[in-house]
Amino acid sequence: MTPEEARRRLVRARVGRLATVRRDGSPHVVPFVFAIVEIGSEIRAYWIVDDKPKRSPFLRRIENIETNPSVEFVIDEYWDDWDRLWWVRASGTGRVVHASNERAMALEALGEKYPQYRGSPHSGAVVAIDIERISAWEAGAG
Repeated sequence: MTPEEARRRLVRARVGRLATVRRDGSPHVVPFVFAIVEIGSEIRAYWIVDDKPKRSPFLRRIENIETNPSVEFVIDEYWDDWDRLWWVRASGTGRVVHASNERAMALEALGEKYPQYRGSPHSGAVVAIDIERISAWEAGAG
């Protein structure tokens, strides 16, 4: 898979699996929805702590990012025909967004991708992942 195709698949993906690092060094993985924003040569993923029911408003993944900002997420496609398998992994630095203009840009990008984020105000934390590396694999790609 070419780097351009990996980026294209990352932009189009509807869901990924986000890995953060707990204080004790163990991994913490959760599914998440995100929007990709490209600013010049930089690429960022944004997600929000939305209003879906949660056990607590204090999410482990936010705490993890504040303690250790190293994050990765993966998107993939599974087929019973294993010649069609692929994955894309994005690695970078996570951070809670505090600037109002960046928050607005992130919410706009999320609203363009997911109808659930359109229209209503969102008070949850917005998180940016400043992507530093994208790697990918595809069955049959040599």
